[in-house]
Amino acid sequence: MRVLLIVESCFGTTEAVARRVAEALRAAGAEVEHVAAADAPARPDADLVLLGAPTHNMGLPTAASRAQAAGKGAAAVPSGVREWIATADTAGVPVLTFATRFRSAFAGSASRAAAKQLRRRGADARQGADFVVTGVGGPLADGELERAAAWAAGLAG
Repeated sequence: MRVLLIVESCFGTTEAVARRVAEALRAAGAEVEHVAAADAPARPDADLVLLGAPTHNMGLPTAASRAQAAGKGAAAVPSGVREWIATADTAGVPVLTFATRFRSAFAGSASRAAAKQLRRRGADARQGADFVVTGVGGPLADGELERAAAWAAGLAG
């Protein structure tokens, strides 16, 4: 299986999840290309796209929310998952989303928002897993990296 793993990360927690997902997929025999959303190809050449983003303001990051994150010490991210979705042509390639978020009924989910936006554009997209962070800049909650690896292994199996 060839997987294109596209990720947007501001503070590094979503990137940490993506790295663990990539490791687990490779261990299961998958070919994984891991790229930042700003550098992702608009037309994926893969059997599956995994699309990950942090949850900002109950959904996908925007230019404004990225600027706010940068003001709190996050890396500058020129563009992200929202912008990739707007230009992507995923015809014939299923997309599975994942996100990092707070553990709260009111936190929203970038994973859900991304899958919804992709389906509106006609993509074969499903919401995947959400991984819990304990603060704005992280870290991930205990056990979340292990859960990410198990989730990825299930995708490959």
